[in-house]
Amino acid sequence: MYIPKHFDEPRVEVLHALMRARPLATLVTLSADGLNANHIPLLLSDEPAPLGTLRGHVARANTLWRDAAQDLDVLAVFHGSDAYITPSWYPGKAENGKAVPTWNYAVAHAYGRLRVMDDAVWLRAHLEALTRNHEATMPEPWHVSDAPQDYIEKMMAAVVGIEIVITRLLGKWKVSQNQPAQNQAGVIAGLRARADVQSLVMAELIKVKSAGA
Repeated sequence: MYIPKHFDEPRVEVLHALMRARPLATLVTLSADGLNANHIPLLLSDEPAPLGTLRGHVARANTLWRDAAQDLDVLAVFHGSDAYITPSWYPGKAENGKAVPTWNYAVAHAYGRLRVMDDAVWLRAHLEALTRNHEATMPEPWHVSDAPQDYIEKMMAAVVGIEIVITRLLGKWKVSQNQPAQNQAGVIAGLRARADVQSLVMAELIKVKSAGA
């Protein structure tokens, strides 16, 4: 990933926060048939420090777990907020017309070797942890034990666990850092006026970055 210095986000805690908030990753692997991309919710653990481990599962019928090259890293891409930025929001445009559209976004790229976890004990623990994490905000959280045991065993038999110990973590926050303060303020105002969730989140990212955080 091309990362100009002013768009670099190297802080692990910031990248981890994005990965937890937006856990549906694009997992890119290489097999004998070429590149493959699967979209998989991955649960992040802080251990081992400092980069952590990603855990997930795929359908047993998915060839990813059998075909991914064992001697090469895989890449998990986590997508944060993104938004189209019109130059009409730049006050500077009125002065000289030197402005073009762009796209703002935040992403985290996690690299590591894929480990297949075809083990019922590991898989049960993973599924319970994944469920606890995503059900925590529900009014009546669902638990794996809520379903009949034979049904859960049947469902578990149809999936295979995967684990990636992260060895490299990159972040790119392209959120108008290359613009002067007046243009950043114009973009924030324009995004807030749109009022959709993505635009409001991006406006906040720009505000935080412009404040030096």
